[in-house]
Amino acid sequence: MKNSHNRTKPGHTEEQLLCDSAQAATAGSSTIHTAPSVPEMGERTGAVIDEVLESYEAKVFRNRKKHLLMVDHALEAPQEIAANSRTIPGILSHRGCCYAGCKGVVLGPIKDALIIVHGPIGCSFYTWGTRRHKASSEPDKLNLVPYTFSTDMHETDIVFGGEKKLFAAIEEGLALFKPEAVLICSTCPVGLIGDDIHAVAARAEKQFGVTCVAFSCEGYKGVSQSAGHHIASNELIRRIIGTNDSPMQGTYRVNLLGEYNIGGDGWETERILKRCGITIVSVMSGDGSIADITRAHTADLNLVQCHRSINYIAEMMQTQYGIDWLKVNFVGISAIQKSLRQIAAYFDNLELSERIEAVIADELAEIDTELRSYRDQLSGKTAALYVGGSRSHHYQSLLKDLGMQTVIAGYEFAHRDDYEGREVKESIKVDADNKNIEELSVEPIEGKYRLRISPEKLAQLKASIASLEQYEGMIKEMDNGTLVIDDLNHFEAEKFVEALKPDVFFSGIKDKYVLQKGGVFSRQLHSYDYKGPYAGFKGAINFAQDLLMGLQVPAWQFISPPWRHEPLLRGHVDAVEEEASVPVSTQTQGADRPGGER
Repeated sequence: MKNSHNRTKPGHTEEQLLCDSAQAATAGSSTIHTAPSVPEMGERTGAVIDEVLESYEAKVFRNRKKHLLMVDHALEAPQEIAANSRTIPGILSHRGCCYAGCKGVVLGPIKDALIIVHGPIGCSFYTWGTRRHKASSEPDKLNLVPYTFSTDMHETDIVFGGEKKLFAAIEEGLALFKPEAVLICSTCPVGLIGDDIHAVAARAEKQFGVTCVAFSCEGYKGVSQSAGHHIASNELIRRIIGTNDSPMQGTYRVNLLGEYNIGGDGWETERILKRCGITIVSVMSGDGSIADITRAHTADLNLVQCHRSINYIAEMMQTQYGIDWLKVNFVGISAIQKSLRQIAAYFDNLELSERIEAVIADELAEIDTELRSYRDQLSGKTAALYVGGSRSHHYQSLLKDLGMQTVIAGYEFAHRDDYEGREVKESIKVDADNKNIEELSVEPIEGKYRLRISPEKLAQLKASIASLEQYEGMIKEMDNGTLVIDDLNHFEAEKFVEALKPDVFFSGIKDKYVLQKGGVFSRQLHSYDYKGPYAGFKGAINFAQDLLMGLQVPAWQFISPPWRHEPLLRGHVDAVEEEASVPVSTQTQGADRPGGER
């Protein structure tokens, strides 16, 4: 290799980390793509990383080489990757803004809150239903998820200020819908002109007697939508959580954090938990409600699905209320079983453990025939994942259950701990871009803090439950020789796909169609291409079915975009008569030229 990019070749193990499944496809399926061996994959991955980096100028080269990593578990020191840093100007990446993370991800799925976007109408439209947060409409209960509300700021509002317009919008919304709370999200122009949305919220709350919370989530803050997750978590913990002390009736009470019910994922997860006898106090925030979130502090355990977007709340609730948290994954058949058993281990109750085992056995028996069939047809296929949140990690478990191998994985807006594990958090240096995101300092709340289990018992459980207050990160579970990418851009995507040739690329809406036009089948994991749910045991079958249907469509093999064969721009040079005797300055122009044309 030409460049030293901290990419030692992986150990020459012959272990093929695929699930036990048949290697031949059933009749009628497409040709099976045999996954490369570990040494072969490492050679290909290292070569393409070199090729990509050598295409960049020196400054870009120095930046991007820190964001690309070939997994090698044989190295003595843990591998480190750069993350949560500013995207290089001019590179077309797939990130969203701070506002998108706050309103579009964390707050948007809350169904009984009036969420007003203070800004131009385009910002509100951007987060209107694009992530397919499903919410149930119950009798006599509010569901505002299908709506979007905006102050629709225009040029005059930018010049003279929009605080009066915001107050009027709050008044009108309260009269029309009578929500449990009003949540105000600011966009870039609001931060630039200085509208005090917190003062407006305080005045409205005092006048109308309804909780009004302002979120200063201007899009330019931070380096990606991750900043918005943090801002949303801060205000929820400060103003919403812990304001209703009436506990929910039931045993083994949990909060489901970082579950946004995309395509109905949350409903399938709730169904399984309820079958096990586990009581769900609140969900943050898919199909969630302010009414439930206010008493989240009465739960016995927090279950964290998406670590990046909601770990802030899990940590602060542990400090304020004494609630321990467990990192779970309800995507993937093996992952679901592991998470359910860890929940049983935490509560240390034989009856609960037996019930969970019975539910697992019943759910597995129900999907067994279909799972075997799909596994036979998908075994040996390879995949690439580039998604936000924890999905690039979570779905690798499900792919492995189906006999598939992940060759490329990356996040849009992760931090280093999402890649390397939480043990690196203390060593992460906070740069200027992230210093403008408030870090709340919380303390135990007198009268509401209580230990769920003793410190001695907690220490014992941590020794046996790897995910208790811990997240191992994505890299540890990836195969040697595979590629990890942070903040992928279009150029890199095309190069890596061309070299590693995954059978399917799981991505978001911004890059899905670019990939498909290049002849690579792509499934969207931000909104599931209007399918789902994919969580849970039955969701795994839905996922396998949708994936197989796409892989068996031969159209992707025949796509050849025109730019591969002919240039997009054409030009020609017209013959010009020699006029050597005429000085240039005296040559005629326009209609005086032969042909009367300029």
